Amino acid sequence: MTNPQDFDPIIKALQEKYAAIDQDTDDHLLGLLYSKPITYWDYIQTDALLNLQIQRTTLPDEMVFIAYHQINELIFKMILWEIRQVAEKTILNVEFFESKIMRISRYFDMLTTSFNIMREGMESEQYMKFRYTLTPASGFQSAQYRLIEFASTELINLIDYRFRHNIDRNTPFEHAFEHLYWQAAGKDYKTGKKSTLLINFENRYKDEFIRFMETYNTKNLWTRFKELPVNDQKDPDLVKAMRHYDYTVNVTWVMAHYNTAKHYIESGMGDGEATGGSDWKKYMHPKYQRRIFFPELWSEEELNNWGENI
Repeated sequence: MTNPQDFDPIIKALQEKYAAIDQDTDDHLLGLLYSKPITYWDYIQTDALLNLQIQRTTLPDEMVFIAYHQINELIFKMILWEIRQVAEKTILNVEFFESKIMRISRYFDMLTTSFNIMREGMESEQYMKFRYTLTPASGFQSAQYRLIEFASTELINLIDYRFRHNIDRNTPFEHAFEHLYWQAAGKDYKTGKKSTLLINFENRYKDEFIRFMETYNTKNLWTRFKELPVNDQKDPDLVKAMRHYDYTVNVTWVMAHYNTAKHYIESGMGDGEATGGSDWKKYMHPKYQRRIFFPELWSEEELNNWGENI
């Protein structure tokens, strides 16, 4: 049995905690007296979580598709959580930076290997049927993934390579937004017409994206890396971690996604188009848009061959 005197330091610490926020310790202790003990299912909210998978068809493999994408979104949330800690760290050092980059990389490593669940976990015939119920939605419309990109690098590195020479740090965010690399998947640059896919996406998220772009303009991962002392920027373990993250996100993970999409879209069972109507090959393949978060950490030869030898 615990000695009541053992509680004295704890009670004192609680009194100090609540006094610091102008709260009555007795009120909070009474709250504990009447509170119910926590359970796993209440803490994790499993009932709510497991009731979020709502199918639009009767095809069994649609459940795999829905659950898999929801898992991806949860992992994206964890990635943003780690990036935010780097962005807001007052005193940044190599050890902290590297540990966070490797955490983020492990999440993307897991996302990369998990694409086998999508590629081998659904029957092509079923997918090519239920995918039509998704039109004009697309994984392109993952807002969290766009936030990860904005938080990882300077905006110029996300601009469509055809327009980078006309955009710099003084360019209005609204103008830069219209020339992000992924706009090419939903906009005809000859006519300027946007697809329904892109219009719906912008109506829902554009204002949030602009605010986020402004916020992370000066505290994205690449900018924060360049704030480190010059010697720290040359730390081999940190550079290795940064390169691993860059390549994993912009080549390895993208190609796993690309090959999965190709497996189904080119199965001969559909029209060969993505659900949102995007030019999915040129949008997804890294050799076309050359998405690179940390360009100065790569050699000229590596940059010139980005996404080619895979």
